[in-house]
Amino acid sequence: MISAIFQREFAGYFRTPVAYVFLVVFLLAASGLGFFAGRFFESNTASLEPFFFFHPWLFLFLVPAVGMRLWAEERRGGTIELLFTLPLTPVQAVLGKFLAGWCFLALAIVLTFPLALTVAFLGSPDWGVIVGSYLGSVLLAGVCLAITSLMSALTKSQVIAFVLGVVVCFGFVLVGYSLFSDLLSSFLPVPVVSAIANFGFIPHYDTIMRGLVDLSSVVYFLSLTGFALFLNIVALER
Repeated sequence: MISAIFQREFAGYFRTPVAYVFLVVFLLAASGLGFFAGRFFESNTASLEPFFFFHPWLFLFLVPAVGMRLWAEERRGGTIELLFTLPLTPVQAVLGKFLAGWCFLALAIVLTFPLALTVAFLGSPDWGVIVGSYLGSVLLAGVCLAITSLMSALTKSQVIAFVLGVVVCFGFVLVGYSLFSDLLSSFLPVPVVSAIANFGFIPHYDTIMRGLVDLSSVVYFLSLTGFALFLNIVALER
C-alpha cells in the first residue's frame, strides 16, 4: 500500500503546472544565489560551496510549499476519511506521502547536477565534497518536509501549514548559527548553549557539506525526520 500511495502522490505533483513551476523556480533561485550572491566567479575556485550555502534558506520557503498540501488538502476536501476506509494504516499513508514528496525534492536537487559539470569544466573540484553536499542537501530537504507534513496534519488550511512549516524550520536553522549561540551564552551556561546549538540544522549540514559525511550528522537528520513522521502518525490517529 505504501507504493500505491507513493505512486498516487508522486504522479499528482505533475498533473498540474505547479510542479514544473516549482522546479524552474528552484533551479533559477539556487543557481542565481550560488553564482551571483555567492560570488562564484570572483572566488576563482572550482567549488560548489557558494551554491550549497544558500540551500537551508531556500528550503525554508520552497519545501513548505511542497509539503503544505500533503494532509491539509485531504482534510479540507474531506477525502481523508475516504482514504482511511481503504485497507491501509496511518503509518503506510504517512510514509507513502512523505516518500513521494521527498523524491520530488530530491529530483529538483539532482537536476542541478549540470552545475557540478560546469565546475568540473572550469577546474578540478573535489568530487567527494560535491557528493557529500548533495547528500546533505537531500537529507535537509527531507527533515524540512517531515516537519511541514506534521504541520499539514494539524490544520485544514494549506496557508497555515505553510506558515507553521516555515516558522518551525526557521527555528531549527536559527539555533545552529553562532550569532544565536553568542546571544544565548550571555545568560545561559556554555554546555546548555552547545546542546541547543547541536539541535540546529546548520552544524550538521555544514559538516556534511565539507565532505565529512559524519555518521552522527546523518543519524541526526534521519532521527529528526523519523520523529516528525512519528508525530504525524500520532496526529492522524487522534
